[in-house]
Order: sequence, then C-alpha cells, then structure tokens
Amino acid sequence: MNLTPFFSDALTHPVESWGPLPEAIGEPMETSGFTLWEEGDQMVGIWCCTTGHSRWDFKTHEMIVVVAGKMICTVDGGEAVELKTGDTAFFPKGWSGTWEIIEDIRKLFTIFD
Repeated sequence: MNLTPFFSDALTHPVESWGPLPEAIGEPMETSGFTLWEEGDQMVGIWCCTTGHSRWDFKTHEMIVVVAGKMICTVDGGEAVELKTGDTAFFPKGWSGTWEIIEDIRKLFTIFD
C-alpha cells in the first residue's frame, strides 16, 4: 500500500463526524476522523477534535503526529508537555492523564498493541 498521498494530504483530507468525545471532562468536544486501516484494536488514520479537557487511560499504544493545533498532555503525577503542529508523541499502553486541547487538533495516529 502506497501511503505517500495520505501523508501529503493529511491536513486537508476529508473527515467524517465521529460524534462527541466520550473522554471529555466538562464541556462537550466534537470529534471527526478518517480511518486508513483497521484490524482488531489496531488502527491508522486522522483524528480531529475541538477544544476542551479530556481524561485518558490507554488500553493500547498510540503514536501521533500533530498536523494542526495545540494541546497540553499531562501524565498522572507528572509534568505537562505541550504538543503543537509538527510534534510527534508516543503514549504507551497504561498511560493515564489529561489532554487539554487549546486549539482544535488534527493528528495522524497509529494505535497498536
């Protein structure tokens, strides 16, 4: 599978509504996305989310590349880390903490066991 067109178009590739974010804390956050590949609990695609606060408890690993926006990720008991356009992050299985999306986020993601 040739992924070059997918990555070169990640900022403008059409996405569809995925509904409200279940992990949102407080005000509702709207999500949208595009799934390029999926098998069981593993997935590759684009995920977009509006501003707000959310709480996460990862059951799988996730690797992301932020293609637009800004958020602050804070692992439980640890320091806050700002992620912005162009940044890459890895959240290992078992990671627990919060995400504060400051500017609507658009990211490429890979979820795997």
